[in-house]
This record gives sequence, C-alpha cells and structure tokens, in this order.
Amino acid sequence: MPIFMIERRFAEEFEPTLHGAAEVNLINDEEKVRWLYSFLAADKRKTYCLYEAESAEAIRRAAARAGLPADVVVELGDRIEATGRMVPVES
Repeated sequence: MPIFMIERRFAEEFEPTLHGAAEVNLINDEEKVRWLYSFLAADKRKTYCLYEAESAEAIRRAAARAGLPADVVVELGDRIEATGRMVPVES
C-alpha cells in the first residue's frame, strides 16, 4: 500500500490527546487509511505524519472528517538510508 507524508499546520499550539488519537483512528478505519506515526515540530504548530492509504484523496477525506488540516500530502517513493543505500517503499 502506498505511504504518504502529511504536513499539518495549526493556528495554535497542538496538544495531542489519547482521546483525540482514538477518534482519528476510528475515522481512519472507516476511510481505510492507517496512521503509522507523527512528529510534532518544536513550536507545536506543525505535525509531520506518515500514513498508509490507497490514495491522497482518502487521507484528505479522513482529515476533513476529523477536523484536521492536511496542508501537504506527498506520496513517498524510495527510502534513502544514512549509508546512501536506496530501499523501495513496500507496496
């Protein structure tokens, strides 16, 4: 399944909660997308998330339903390791 990176920009500092994550995961299940993990920027106003999904549109639908921004959605290709070796992203 394709892997996507999503950049989310928030107007205020973002404070994640367990309840919020559970709600997002329920919506994701319905849209058939899987949240792998996220990074929170030091200023707490952006997140960078990795997702598995059939399409960028499925991610945008899930984000809209969850009330989350999805400012940039990029399908990822090969992974480059610190050794310089390229590894194909699993499909």
